[in-house]
Amino acid sequence: MSTSADPKKLRPATNLVHGGILRSQFGETSEAMFLTQGFVYQNMESAEARFKGEDPSGFIYARFGNPTVAMFEARMALLEGAEAARATASGMAAVTAAMFGQLKAGDHVVAAKALFGSCRYVIEELLPRFGVPSTLVDGTDLGQWRAAMRPNTKVLFLESPTNPQLEIIDIAAVADIAHKGGATLVVDNVFATPLLQSPLKLGADCVVYSATKHIDGQGRTLGGCILASEAFIQANVHNFLRQTGPALSPFNAWVMLKGLETLPVRLMAQQANAVKIADFLAGHKNVERVLYPTRADHPQHALAMKQMSGGGNVIAFDIKGGKEGAFRFGNALSIVKISNNLGDAKSLLTHPATTTHQRIGPVARAESGIGDGMVRLSCGLEDVVDLLDDVEAGLKAVG
Repeated sequence: MSTSADPKKLRPATNLVHGGILRSQFGETSEAMFLTQGFVYQNMESAEARFKGEDPSGFIYARFGNPTVAMFEARMALLEGAEAARATASGMAAVTAAMFGQLKAGDHVVAAKALFGSCRYVIEELLPRFGVPSTLVDGTDLGQWRAAMRPNTKVLFLESPTNPQLEIIDIAAVADIAHKGGATLVVDNVFATPLLQSPLKLGADCVVYSATKHIDGQGRTLGGCILASEAFIQANVHNFLRQTGPALSPFNAWVMLKGLETLPVRLMAQQANAVKIADFLAGHKNVERVLYPTRADHPQHALAMKQMSGGGNVIAFDIKGGKEGAFRFGNALSIVKISNNLGDAKSLLTHPATTTHQRIGPVARAESGIGDGMVRLSCGLEDVVDLLDDVEAGLKAVG
């Protein structure tokens, strides 16, 4: 019988194929899909022990845990370098649980203004309903983070790179501000993925993902994940998820496991396409501005090179002519599809001002640098020559 290698000594690509596997008595090669909502016990004493937590290896109910979901959590923890992980039904379920699990009435939250629309809704509108006010700051200005801190500040929250304008926030510096003020830092790392950025190593207390994006990578299922130390998960996340129920389905967990196996190959190919397309866009007369982290003209280029190992597969750029120009561009594309998802094998384009960020209003969009001419391109796995031809055709249609 073969022995098992220590996963902590293996590199990410290997753990993304083998990490966390729980094999049944049949010795299956692919991870098993346990489509069950409940579990049976050998006897009454066994049931009692599991409910008391005296038998942590056993499962009780799929809302609490499931073998397929547990494999996904273990593999994500290995990839992130985290002690513990908890899967959720969606990325927004992960964000909401990571925040609500720590907070109570009277606490205060500080967050970067540049947030995905739904994240901003949670911070700016939902939490205050439960007695948790928030302060929004320019995430790139460390002075604003410091000034926003209060004695009752409990959590700081940010995305980096941000959605959609790809701002890079100094995670280590914000983590230091949080900890000096007795708060925690939660980082949404979805654009970078664990392969390009490691917020926990930079000082963050908790990392959240929409696994719907790069981790699935093929537009099939919803999912999310929360990663942190075992102590953080037990104190703030574990019981919250058990009692409120945003559980990831076993089928979706199985799909995510399959997605993780190819994540390095997909992401590197997508990133290579993004680099070439960003360079092409930067020289085009109908493009006013290109935002891509590893380009030298990015406002936080030096920081991006310091805390990221690559720029990822997403580009933001401003097209001349505002909304009309952006719509002409998008409507002229044939290979790139119009969709608000990202991280997919297919290249996808969205117009944030009228989709993902329409509800925050023009003033908030302007403060965040989201103009009417901005589009967000998630580069896929198509041949880069075909993508460049498609983008060029779209830009010609701008006029």
